[in-house]
Formats: sequence, structure tokens, C-alpha cells
Amino acid sequence: MPANPYQKYQQQSIMTMTPGELLLKLFDETIKQLHYAKDFLAQKEYAQANASMQKATRIISHLNKTLEMQYEISKNLEQLYDFFMHKITQANIYKDATHLEEILPMVEELRDAFAQADKQVSSGQAEK
Repeated sequence: MPANPYQKYQQQSIMTMTPGELLLKLFDETIKQLHYAKDFLAQKEYAQANASMQKATRIISHLNKTLEMQYEISKNLEQLYDFFMHKITQANIYKDATHLEEILPMVEELRDAFAQADKQVSSGQAEK
């Protein structure tokens, strides 16, 4: 149970989100953590970079585990998520932000594609 009113508000906010809104929130947090990690690597603050990369990896791993594999798109997303996690691991091992720079545009593009799909579903356009 949340200890303070703000935590209670956050928990309630998440509990009332649509699946699309929650997915976008997860992607937004992943993107934010990848940017943080990139900045921390540039500043040679490796502990903070590691923490940000671990957060991003946990989110992507969660997204990967929740895929419904009966759909062809899920198999493609699984490969993409595996690639993202591999590149984050490489960035973490070698302390090299170029691995993050390589995947950030892809993660952002995927987030935008999900946002567009959610918008279409919300407005009923996906059924047409």
C-alpha cells in the first residue's frame, strides 16, 4: 500500500490506464532511461549508467514476456526486443553509448507506431 498521497495517486493512475496508455508509458520510461544512460556514459558515471540500462532492460524484458506469440507480429517484436536488450548489454559491458544511439531511434519509432495504433483503436478507425 502506498505510504503517501502522491504514491496512492500514481498507483491509481496506473490502475486506470488503458493497455495502450500503459504500453506508451513503458516505452516513454525506456526511452528516458536510455537517454539517461547515454548521458551518464558520456560523464563516465558508470554506476548510474548501469542502473538506467538495467531499468530499460527490465522494461523491455517485461514487454517481451507479455507478447502473445500466436500473432506473427509478436515473433517480430520478440526479435526486436532481443536486439534492444543485446545492444543495451553491449553498451553496458563496453561503456559505449554508440550501442544506445543505434537503438534509440528504433525504440522511439516503435513507441510512435504503438501511439498511432492506440489512437486509431481509440477512435474506432482500426475496425474500418
